[in-house]
Amino acid sequence: MIDRQFAINLSRGLEVLRAFTPADQLLGNRELCERTSLPKATISRLTYTLERLGYLLRVERLQKYRLGPGVLMLGYPMLASMDIRHLARPHMEKLAAKTKWTVNLGMLGRLEVVYVDALRLDKKNFLKPDIGSSRPLLTTSIGRALLLASTGADQKAILNRLKIADPSQYRRDINCFYRDQEFYEKNAYCLSRGDWEGDVYAVAVPLRVGSSDDPLVALNCTISGAKLSQADIATTVIPHLFEAKRNIERDGGVTYMNRGR
Repeated sequence: MIDRQFAINLSRGLEVLRAFTPADQLLGNRELCERTSLPKATISRLTYTLERLGYLLRVERLQKYRLGPGVLMLGYPMLASMDIRHLARPHMEKLAAKTKWTVNLGMLGRLEVVYVDALRLDKKNFLKPDIGSSRPLLTTSIGRALLLASTGADQKAILNRLKIADPSQYRRDINCFYRDQEFYEKNAYCLSRGDWEGDVYAVAVPLRVGSSDDPLVALNCTISGAKLSQADIATTVIPHLFEAKRNIERDGGVTYMNRGR
């Protein structure tokens, strides 16, 4: 069924921008064709237009592009208007100081978690979480916390989109979600012991602040290279995570309507 409201050219331009990552900061037209599966002529028109608008910068000596300041300007108004970032920051700092784990604040993106704030106290963390970086939904504790805070209808829709986007990856990852769903019902937090990266342990909780039409937000703690048991984590980290959650929700006022189960 054709969606006549869907702007194909706009979606293609955004796909070009999304092709750039911290690992792939410089891309030429041929590489963009490979990553987006778009024709060469289409890519040429899109990169030309995006450069003229300031969303791409051309590196002449390499005949490649990198993201321009226009992309940053797009994201700033949203970050500046997110009261939860300012509300949560002091409690994130206390949580990081008490646990010595890296602490992140994330929200639900299209098919991933997007970090909107990060405190990197775990010096061994080679993944370098930062504002704007993304994580998968099914294999991370923070992704599963966001899914479990969603309404049943939203959760079903997101899982279906993940399945369509990459069926083989979905089959590999969905059991992580179901396992943590049972764990969350008993313990009120999500736990990942190497589900995404074998060296990374993480715990997460959804934050119930704001109104029902605000983006879903979750708080997590992560650490690399520490082989901890579930009992160790429950004793040394979880009480501080719950304390931070309570304080953030208290300061924000619990006007959040329960969108989950």
